[in-house]
Amino acid sequence: MHKTLFMAAALLAAVPAAAQAQTGTPGQKNTQGWSAEVVDASGPSRRLAKYEPLARAEKPWNICVLFPHLKDSFWVAVAYGVASEAERQNVSMTLYEAGGYSNLPRQLSQFDDCVAAKADAIVVGAISEAGLAQKIAEARKKGIPVIGTVNPIQNAETTGKMFVDFPTMSGQTGRYLARKAADGAKVVAFPGPAGSGWAEAYAQGFKDSLKDSKVEVLDTRFGDTGVNAQLQLVQDALQAYPDLTVLWGTAPTAEAAIGAVAEVGREKDVMILSTYENQAMLDALNAGKIIGFATQYPVLQGRVGIDMAVRALQKQPVMAFAQPVPAVITQDTMKAIDMGLVLAPASWRPVFSVKATQ
Repeated sequence: MHKTLFMAAALLAAVPAAAQAQTGTPGQKNTQGWSAEVVDASGPSRRLAKYEPLARAEKPWNICVLFPHLKDSFWVAVAYGVASEAERQNVSMTLYEAGGYSNLPRQLSQFDDCVAAKADAIVVGAISEAGLAQKIAEARKKGIPVIGTVNPIQNAETTGKMFVDFPTMSGQTGRYLARKAADGAKVVAFPGPAGSGWAEAYAQGFKDSLKDSKVEVLDTRFGDTGVNAQLQLVQDALQAYPDLTVLWGTAPTAEAAIGAVAEVGREKDVMILSTYENQAMLDALNAGKIIGFATQYPVLQGRVGIDMAVRALQKQPVMAFAQPVPAVITQDTMKAIDMGLVLAPASWRPVFSVKATQ
């Protein structure tokens, strides 16, 4: 079993991740702050820790934030975390989005814009660690703290970072499925695009978590995370494996699967389980169309990104590597989980600038 997966599985048995976190809403000053359970992965021995932010920034720092895109409710949730924490701590924030994962040159240019604008710190959801490594190093040499959020930065020397362990996250869904289908199930898995790294990690963690169960993985089908691409894969799988009972995969997979399963009249005998969260997954869960979805708490990761930046600027201790403790959200567990750390309020729209008050 993956080392981190084993460690996190033991930790997860002990606590409901972030279930007791307290959050605020942009436009409402939350002087009480918030807190959440995380894995402190800064050193060789990972440990469960309570992340507690600063009460308020000492100065109206100017923080620049870079995202790959804002095309879906996942990154909108991270943006909500960033904006709400900037308001709570009374710092200025400017957000740039690159328009998609194919736009690395744009993100590099936006990084340069942050430096040229004399940002006090930079928080980045990196399109590519390799592509940004030099920029990160140059900013650090200039004394600008760089915080990585959501997307993995393994080797570049950030000031602080937070991203989930993907095998741990998918392993959570596997263990849930093993309990849900204790008498056995037959699964076709759709982890995401081949060569992405995270998709392969999702697939491995899922398979590892099922080794001692009666759940059988019939096939693993990689593909682009567009709904149309996933729909074709799901339809092919339904034809190739008429005995399958579970469709497991990305949120777009689950979106596609809902319609595909209904089309062949198998809503009652095929379960759908998503490896990550978005608004469509929450709606589908509430409607009883999927059995659950995993979460890495994107709102929390946005909040922590801002707090790490403020801590670095104020020479306060920074947790060099924090990992969210993933959870599986089901109709049974939803009430125990702070959804304010998972998705932005439905009425909230991204803001690209927050101005600190003097």
